[in-house]
Amino acid sequence: MNNPDTLTILTNPQLDLAFDFIQYTGQNLFLTGKAGTGKTTFLKNLKLRSPKRMVVVAPTGVAAINAGGVTIHSFFQLSFGPQIPSDPNKSQFSNYPSEGNAAANIKRFSKEKINIIRSLDLLVIDEISMVRADMLDAIDEVLRRFRNRYRPFGGVQLLMIGDLQQLAPIVKDDEWEILKQYYDTAFFFSSRALKQSTFKGIELKHIFRQSDQHFIDLLNKVRDNRLDQGTLQLLNQRYIPGFNPDEKEGYITLTTHNYQSQQINSTKLGQLKTSISRFSAEVHGEFPEYSYPTDFDLELKVGAQVMFVKNDPSPEKQFFNGKIGKITDIDDDQIEVLCPEEKGAITVGRLEWQNTKYTLNEVTQEIEEEVIGTFNQFPLKLAWAITIHKSQGLTFEKAIIDARASFAHGQVYVALSRCKTFEGLVLSTPIASHSVKNDSTVVQFSEDVEQNQPGPAELAQSRKEYLQQLLNEMLDFKPALRQIQYLLRLWDEHGNQLLGSL
Repeated sequence: MNNPDTLTILTNPQLDLAFDFIQYTGQNLFLTGKAGTGKTTFLKNLKLRSPKRMVVVAPTGVAAINAGGVTIHSFFQLSFGPQIPSDPNKSQFSNYPSEGNAAANIKRFSKEKINIIRSLDLLVIDEISMVRADMLDAIDEVLRRFRNRYRPFGGVQLLMIGDLQQLAPIVKDDEWEILKQYYDTAFFFSSRALKQSTFKGIELKHIFRQSDQHFIDLLNKVRDNRLDQGTLQLLNQRYIPGFNPDEKEGYITLTTHNYQSQQINSTKLGQLKTSISRFSAEVHGEFPEYSYPTDFDLELKVGAQVMFVKNDPSPEKQFFNGKIGKITDIDDDQIEVLCPEEKGAITVGRLEWQNTKYTLNEVTQEIEEEVIGTFNQFPLKLAWAITIHKSQGLTFEKAIIDARASFAHGQVYVALSRCKTFEGLVLSTPIASHSVKNDSTVVQFSEDVEQNQPGPAELAQSRKEYLQQLLNEMLDFKPALRQIQYLLRLWDEHGNQLLGSL
């Protein structure tokens, strides 16, 4: 199987168009697409190719580590509660419960962080489908305060990446009771600041993960909540009661809740007669526990089914994030994993994950990534089962899907779309039409994006506007005049002290 990182963006016109909008314009962009269309690969290529000073943020710790960025909460120093407008007609936000308002929290920003924000050209928000509207508005408030208070997001260009038909933002009932006074929905597109700005939406069409058009069509119907009786019958052909595959086949079970996957993994591990081996991670510097890519104390046995949780950094590229295999040998400093349909075992040692922060180079004024913490562990985790939520972005050859307790928008689609083929998919319970949860406002927004995608003419116009904006900023002497006026006021107030007595 190909490593997803090897996908090229050079022959994809939609990805080329998206890159050109980021590279040559100041236009905000929403980059979306079905599962497996290369959104993550685009971001990795963008970081390598674009000279713009950018910061990458994501709503969760693991998503941030995978995207090579930081969490929204840590970068913008936001609380985990709802971000409430202090006045519905203003953009200033306060935190709830009462922890001081946003302005008070901003005072704790370091000078370095403020300089980074002021130097920022591009803010990339990955997994935007999980970002709440109030979070986006809180970001707007911080950017306005330290940059241009009169422009949405302080004039910073936004790149929002994600699929709204996948996992939705998490909002508890008591939080929504507060937020619904200010927002129509919890989704990012209900953000007040985003409504004040303009943005283009580009939907990626080419699916790299699956190649069977019949399976792709089926997934699209699930994604768009267009399940007719025929499609439901076809999907439920993969319902196999009491399915108990041979361990050698490498099936992984996708569950809706964390306790279900933990129970399956613990039971399966306990059934193995081999001795248990324990490996503790080495953590240096700042690396918060919620960002750990695998267990700090990893318990493994020979015969255990495991999943790689990192791409192979070596030139051989023997494994990738999501690849399934079985442990055949364990040593102190290496583990051998045999993957289905492969002749030889993969020998893997400990690997390092890095937690980065952004710093500003005082000489070049470039935004640089500084490693502030590392997590060193075998890139493995038990993988008889995993939650659907944690499977987002992964690809599996064979999966058993237990979606009977589906409770969230997009959950069933995320689970089904992890599989490469229809034949590699097994349902432990039948899929009912009510299991596929869909939000009508999301459908309407997605249709608007699809029907109003930009082309070369819009790109040319946006490039022209961007050049005009850059020229205006170069010839804008208002900041210098404000500094001169400030110095004159200081002179008027303190001139006698500066001159001394004659």
